[in-house]
Amino acid sequence: MKSFILAILPFFILAGCRIQSEVDSTPPPIPQGIRTVSLDNAVEISWLPSQAGDLSGYDVWRSGSQNGHYVNIGTVHHSPFVDNTAVNGTTYYYAVSAFDFADNESDLSTELVYDTPRPEGYSVRLSEATSNPALGGYDFSAYTVTRYDDNATDVFFEDVSGRLSLSVWSDADVQDMGYTSSLDEITVAPAVGWSPTKSAEAIAGHTYVVWTWDNHFAKVRVISVSTTDVTFDWAYQTSIGNPELKRAPLQSGTRIPIKRGGLGASD
Repeated sequence: MKSFILAILPFFILAGCRIQSEVDSTPPPIPQGIRTVSLDNAVEISWLPSQAGDLSGYDVWRSGSQNGHYVNIGTVHHSPFVDNTAVNGTTYYYAVSAFDFADNESDLSTELVYDTPRPEGYSVRLSEATSNPALGGYDFSAYTVTRYDDNATDVFFEDVSGRLSLSVWSDADVQDMGYTSSLDEITVAPAVGWSPTKSAEAIAGHTYVVWTWDNHFAKVRVISVSTTDVTFDWAYQTSIGNPELKRAPLQSGTRIPIKRGGLGASD
């Protein structure tokens, strides 16, 4: 009997070593392709799916600064994740890590990803400025319809020689970004290509970026347009100098508000 025990002992020793060597200690790859979309008091974070066969899920992390302390704000099994605790006008930095079924977790994603949520609105209706001046304009900062020639008006709707247009005054800019499937499709303001006439033909399904006189950016997506009115959805970045829907700010004093006069975007 003693010789039999001695004979099988090496087998158990080898089996134990083999089992121990098969313990998974390798984390999944670091997530890649992190991107964000600014929402109203929220930010949507998405990333490329991991190809790891033993992937279990992802942790989403947030910080108030680029080199600050990142805090776990949620765990999901797949992209995307919506941060519903974000506040409009505040910039947040995001990262994502991946973990497997053995609880091995990757390092945080290394891409610099940050976002500033902003207010938005839906189904705003403006009248054609010639026929109804009091309801022809919109002030993004106040979220309200205004008289087309009010100093606070950022964009207005007018008939320019038979061309129904979204127009701005000489201290602002507008650009037609073309057809989009949703308001969120346009995420940053263009650097060039602003309309030299300060107006753009209003076309249903098109999204337009407006650069306001006080260096904020907004976007509107036209839902419907007729000879009497236009209806659009909008989003407005309340934070000056953030990377969402903006370009580099001008030098102080470059853009000066003017007193609005009569109809005509070039006035």
